[in-house]
Amino acid sequence: MREKFTIRGIIFSALFAAIFSAASFLNIHLGFSPVPITLENLVVMLTGAFLGAGYGFFSMLLIVVLTTLGLPLIHGSGGLALILGPTGGFIWMYPISAMCIGFIVERLKSKPIVSSILMFLSFEIFGSLVLYVTGVPWLAHVAGLSFGKAMLLGCYPYLPGDAIKALIATSIAVPISQVYPIRRLIGKQDTNVVIAK
Repeated sequence: MREKFTIRGIIFSALFAAIFSAASFLNIHLGFSPVPITLENLVVMLTGAFLGAGYGFFSMLLIVVLTTLGLPLIHGSGGLALILGPTGGFIWMYPISAMCIGFIVERLKSKPIVSSILMFLSFEIFGSLVLYVTGVPWLAHVAGLSFGKAMLLGCYPYLPGDAIKALIATSIAVPISQVYPIRRLIGKQDTNVVIAK
């Protein structure tokens, strides 16, 4: 099987990884929780929406791998200690989140209003709720908390903000995707780079 990767797609993947890294500096630390309020999952939502499943996954995987190797890409920090720290469970899920969003958005063929609703739901489910599937249990494990306490510290306070971020992502992604659909943005029809599998 041969899968084609375009120069444009790789460049945009790196660009969105850089945007993610920059956005990670904008965070609010709550006194009662080790999990800050950030714009990270907003960028994850947009990455999946603009780059699609494959490149969205690749872009966020770059962040996870390079951070693990020690590059200060998340909040100006890096290393295995960050990846295995209290917020590590959220970070691991970013590539999967972007991939799932991209998978859904790539297949939206409905009228604009219906597409907007489906896009918002994909952001809310895969850009927010899915992150808690690994984020909350890992927080409980690392911090020595019960699952209920971890939900109180690492989930419930953030749900309203996540919904707002999903609305913001929808308001950005819908008009831009009408002009620059995923295939056009990543140069899907180009054959600049071919990686054999």
